[in-house]
Amino acid sequence: MRAVLCGYYGKGNGGDEALLATLLQMLPAQVKPLVLSGNPDETRLRYGVATCDRFSPSAVLQALRQSEAFIWGGGSLMQDVTSSFSPLYYGGLMGLAQQMGLRTIAWAQGIGPLNRSLTRWVTQQNLRHCTAVSVRDAGSAARIADWGISFTLAPDPVWALDSEPVPGLWDLPAPRVAVALRPHPQFTPERLQIFTKALIDFQKATQTFVLLIPFQPIQDLAIAQAIQAQLPEVSKVLTLTDPRQLKGVFHGVEMVIAMRFHGLIMAAASECRCFAISYDPKVSQLMQELDLSGWTLDQMPSDSTRISRDWIELYANGSSLSTHQISAIVDRALIHREVLWKALVNAGG
Repeated sequence: MRAVLCGYYGKGNGGDEALLATLLQMLPAQVKPLVLSGNPDETRLRYGVATCDRFSPSAVLQALRQSEAFIWGGGSLMQDVTSSFSPLYYGGLMGLAQQMGLRTIAWAQGIGPLNRSLTRWVTQQNLRHCTAVSVRDAGSAARIADWGISFTLAPDPVWALDSEPVPGLWDLPAPRVAVALRPHPQFTPERLQIFTKALIDFQKATQTFVLLIPFQPIQDLAIAQAIQAQLPEVSKVLTLTDPRQLKGVFHGVEMVIAMRFHGLIMAAASECRCFAISYDPKVSQLMQELDLSGWTLDQMPSDSTRISRDWIELYANGSSLSTHQISAIVDRALIHREVLWKALVNAGG
């Protein structure tokens, strides 16, 4: 069976690449994937899979014609906050696959926010006609339950992603703390300045080595470099393109300060102490589910001393998830694999 995998792939976002890597890890062996990618050559070389250009109508149509299944491959694809185009693009492809008679799976989805009536309608229609639907958070589950659509709820599948060691990581000074930030309208230059001052004070107090990790370099690298310039001897910008190494880096750090959703998941799964700065409901919900320290971005203190004091307290006295807690979450995340097998293999004979 050939399955078309559709997501925000090949666009340099570490979280979405981690979702793709996990989906490929969980696919049944008898399923041959073809990935729609923004960078088909890079995706093909990294994962050893067939690819095509996600924005080539003729190539995408040919891929669908040659396939028996279509999978939305994880993440917040159906939301209209960052772009109204995204849900129409993904929804249009799902609708086309359904019209062509493919088995369709909405896999590990984070549904919403959906502020426009059109995008809500498109999402509902897509999900109603799916062979299987799995979601990764309680908010998405509640939303589609209100629509009367059957689904499976399980933690984000990246909890179960295999990790790989990062060459040279253990040669860097220890102990290490990771920082994973992203740009946001509320993360103003003034807030970045306050954050950087707090990080300088935190580093002096703890004598830690700071790893600045841009999850999506085209967006995050400038912030990482700006901070690194203020900590020239005790920090390093670490740009990783392999999502398994991106997860592996957290096995070598004591604590993470992160805005990135999958940065927090990878760190928590690696027994790191986590401090979250939420810019999005999905991050706030993760903070609540895991009882993570942190604030929403708009509530970030304006006093750098208070910020550094909170970080020092977590570093000195905070705790990570226990091995038992992590194991339980990973086991539940593997339910997404069961959804794939049931929809693609058991039902297909």
